[in-house]
Amino acid sequence: MSKKDNGGLTVIFAYLNEKNRPYSAQDVLSNLQKQHGLGKTAVVKAMEQLAQEGKVKERTYGKQNIYFADQAQFAELSEADLKAMDSRISDLSTQVEAVSQGCRQLDAELKELNSSLTTEEMSEILELKAECSGYREHLEKIKSATNHVTPEQKEKVYKERHLYVKEWKKRKRLASDMMGSILEGYPKTKKQFLEEVGVETDEDCKVTMPST
Repeated sequence: MSKKDNGGLTVIFAYLNEKNRPYSAQDVLSNLQKQHGLGKTAVVKAMEQLAQEGKVKERTYGKQNIYFADQAQFAELSEADLKAMDSRISDLSTQVEAVSQGCRQLDAELKELNSSLTTEEMSEILELKAECSGYREHLEKIKSATNHVTPEQKEKVYKERHLYVKEWKKRKRLASDMMGSILEGYPKTKKQFLEEVGVETDEDCKVTMPST
């Protein structure tokens, strides 16, 4: 047997004695493979050899072989020892439950923190709320005012209206002159021309040019 195989034998023997519970070769492989790099063939051979040497016990259930530590090597426990172990197990179980409860509480707190807003997001929300508050105050002032538009705002609107109407008339005149030139040599009517080129007039859109 190679040094590596002998090492696997020692590891498996110590593991079965430490856990002191029945395992199949697959169980031992799953539990020790990652830590000790054991292969399935090496595990099976090692457990079979340990059984042949009488170091562990072997039982067959159907098609599966189960291995466990030789109980004769362990000292017999008195009733008092068993009760002490049961008490210790109960204490440890209580501690485990307390720790588990603490972990669940910490998980809940962590989940709440992960779902809460960051400092930057909170600052942005506060800024938006302040901005909205300012808009609401401005809106209330407008609603309560008898004259909702200041003279300056009114004058600005009139100037813009005058500019847009002037531009409208200018472009309409240019378009009209251009169509007039085209229609001089066009064999059909103006209406037919407009339909063919897809031009929509003010009348088609039901709009009337305002006076300046």
